[in-house]
Amino acid sequence: MSDSPTGSPAVLDVWCELQCTDCRTALEDLRALRDRYGDRLELRLRHFPLEKHKHAFAAAQAAEEAASQGKAWPYAEAVLARAEELAAEGEPFLLEVAAELGLDAEEFDTALIDGRHILIVDADQAEGKAIGVTGTPTYVIGGERLDGGKSQEGLRERIEEIADRLLAGQ
Repeated sequence: MSDSPTGSPAVLDVWCELQCTDCRTALEDLRALRDRYGDRLELRLRHFPLEKHKHAFAAAQAAEEAASQGKAWPYAEAVLARAEELAAEGEPFLLEVAAELGLDAEEFDTALIDGRHILIVDADQAEGKAIGVTGTPTYVIGGERLDGGKSQEGLRERIEEIADRLLAGQ
């Protein structure tokens, strides 16, 4: 989900992990940003699975399969909303969410077996490490990295300041 054909003038990369409850909390801010900016701000889900979460890597691959089926954010949000179930149930839960959203769950199962999305997840994680991402959620907008892993207080306001500046030149 790293590249989008929309050509939005402002891009917010959201380094996220689908088993992370802090990322779930961040959804409220992301929804508010979507409401405020619409398609003038492109939100890109970037994967940063943390080793402490057993099913995070599979969830990232499943999110890529959801993207290939046209429902990246709805899938990510549905999994984040039930992160505890992901922690308890693992891959069967990922397939269940896919089916609930009307996605091809059999294709999800195949994608998790054949690893077709591993390179995208690995590339996101490597890029995240290269730019200093250490936890989730972390945001990058206008070349600035904002770490929400310890506290999300004030982050939406900071993102809005940067987005407003980026969009002022339109």
